[in-house]
Amino acid sequence: MGRSLNPLSSLSLWRRDDTSATKLYGAIVAQARLPVFYQGFGVPDTLEGRFLMLSLHLFATLHRLKAEGPKPGEPKPGEPKALDLAQDLIDRFGADMETVLREIGVGDLSIPKKVRGLAASGASLLQSYEEALAEGDEALAAAIAHALQLEDGASGAAGRRLAHYLKGVVDLLQAQDFAALSAGEMRFPGAIPGEEPGDDFA
Repeated sequence: MGRSLNPLSSLSLWRRDDTSATKLYGAIVAQARLPVFYQGFGVPDTLEGRFLMLSLHLFATLHRLKAEGPKPGEPKPGEPKALDLAQDLIDRFGADMETVLREIGVGDLSIPKKVRGLAASGASLLQSYEEALAEGDEALAAAIAHALQLEDGASGAAGRRLAHYLKGVVDLLQAQDFAALSAGEMRFPGAIPGEEPGDDFA
């Protein structure tokens, strides 16, 4: 049974840093913490549920940065910067998982092993989302539902809603200029007053 808590509260430390990657990561965390996902999308408000939402928004951001990679015969000048940003986001994610483990009382000696396990789990999720996104709506919904692992068929319904939302996020980020992203400026659905994440992608 999942532990009900707010495992992302410690991220305020990252937000006090003024680097571009920190601003992007702060936006990812803020979006993942929005109550609508836990009150309206069917995601459990547990460590596992919040880990899932963080991984979904991290994936969408990394997917956008990956698009700045070089095409055959046409290298992009922004590619090294994009790769640096992506790696920094991944590093921050790992550091945050260590902080969360300490906050919930995991002993210092077991933290490295736990962090490696979370890192492997996160990498597996990101890879499954990437493959499923390329395969289509049903595959993406199934991948998210599998990660949720809810009872009584609730995973399927939540997976479909989240897949629809995630595809909208991917499209929205794709339309955002890389220069803005590299400066730490990123907009998710619901990032303006009065707008909920489900308004555009319900």
